Amino acid sequence: MLNKDFSQILELAVFQVLIACTSETKIESYVVGGFVRDHLLGRKSGPDIDIVSVGSGIDLAKVVQRKLPGARPVQVFKSYGTAMVQWNDITLEFVGARKESYSEESRNPEVTSGTLEDDQNRRDFTINALAISLNKNNTGELLDPFNGAEDLKNGIIKTPLDPSITYSDDPLRMLRAIRFASQLNFEIESRSLNAIKENAERIDIITNERIVEELNKILLTSEPSRGFLLLEVNGLLEKILPELTELKGIEEIQGQLHKDNFYHTLEVVDNICPNTDNLWLRWGALLHDIGKAPTKKFSQKVGWTFHSHEFVGSKMVYRLFKRLKMPLNEKMKYVQRLVFMSSRPIIISEDIVTDAAIRRLIFDAGTILEDLITLCEADITTKNPKRFQRYHDNFKVVRKKIVEVEERDRVRNFQPPITGEIIMEHFNLSPCKEIGIIKEFIKEAILEGQIPNEYEAAYNLMLEKGNEIGLKPNEK
Repeated sequence: MLNKDFSQILELAVFQVLIACTSETKIESYVVGGFVRDHLLGRKSGPDIDIVSVGSGIDLAKVVQRKLPGARPVQVFKSYGTAMVQWNDITLEFVGARKESYSEESRNPEVTSGTLEDDQNRRDFTINALAISLNKNNTGELLDPFNGAEDLKNGIIKTPLDPSITYSDDPLRMLRAIRFASQLNFEIESRSLNAIKENAERIDIITNERIVEELNKILLTSEPSRGFLLLEVNGLLEKILPELTELKGIEEIQGQLHKDNFYHTLEVVDNICPNTDNLWLRWGALLHDIGKAPTKKFSQKVGWTFHSHEFVGSKMVYRLFKRLKMPLNEKMKYVQRLVFMSSRPIIISEDIVTDAAIRRLIFDAGTILEDLITLCEADITTKNPKRFQRYHDNFKVVRKKIVEVEERDRVRNFQPPITGEIIMEHFNLSPCKEIGIIKEFIKEAILEGQIPNEYEAAYNLMLEKGNEIGLKPNEK
């Protein structure tokens, strides 16, 4: 049931100021867009409130800013005819009502002043074309020329005007339609779906930054597979993330099949969502198997193989992030490491879990260990209930072992007790490869459990290894 009572929100201080300033300036104004939509749905609204003025939104913003105690100075964007006022944790965005016309080569429209009706016509979806009046003669009235409230009630994504024109004018709206369908668990109207398919090629004029912004929002929904399946079936995913669509399909040779790694990937992403809101861990889940398409081979002896797909996939992560203009910083490296190590805990969980294997996993994974285990648990997609339970039980053993080994051996953030300086001083060495050989020998001995992670045991091993490779101790 929709919440059509606006009386409570209009009593809030910010709306009382907006109503008073609308009356004082005689600039006709309305609350529009996502705030209205979310209020009707009973969803928690974000901190942004959009105001459309039939007249100068910038002039209204300046008056409102003066009446809101402690509000920051107005930010004016003259080229867009918009202004922004920040007050406490609320962001008010003001724009004059406008008409738009588009050219085929760009999603940036030619803009002219218009009426409220013109402004509602240019909105992407009926559920975003709703407006609440802030004017004296009809304060609080809902203006809904396209029956957006009915579409909210029925869970429908629909464009106010012809969807082919709407999506061709601004192809980003295709991604927004799919994102809203994912966030709200709505259906996209059939005419709109057909128009998305017809205009899929138009996505090429959208910047990668805007595309990634929508992908991130889809990934942060409770069931991202819904959005990614819509992207795939409507021809958008192969243009944006071909690394994923290349995983699609099942091939059979000599009666041997491999699973469809595309649908498996989407299942893994859905599985991980209840356990993390970390966007980059969700990206790790989305990309963890992308190396399987280029490494897929069939062998007469063992059937289908994907050798080194983790290594290949981790290299692909960099190229994908670079192409989409995503951050090439620690976030990218984090996703790379998740992809590179995505099979390690699984291999350990399938064998007898040795302390040495756990020590090496803790050492190699470092700060991403918990997230890596979470990813691997999400990677269990078998439909066999006994096998499913066994795999999860195995991971419980792995998690328990990690705690035990870490408490005893202090491997996380591991630093060998013997430094290069100690080796150089004892053997009277300048920097050379022998120092690295000794340090690696000590590290391996500790990880394999041959010696404890303690200074004395490591020092004795240094002496032994130095003697073995012909180093002479410092006589001083």
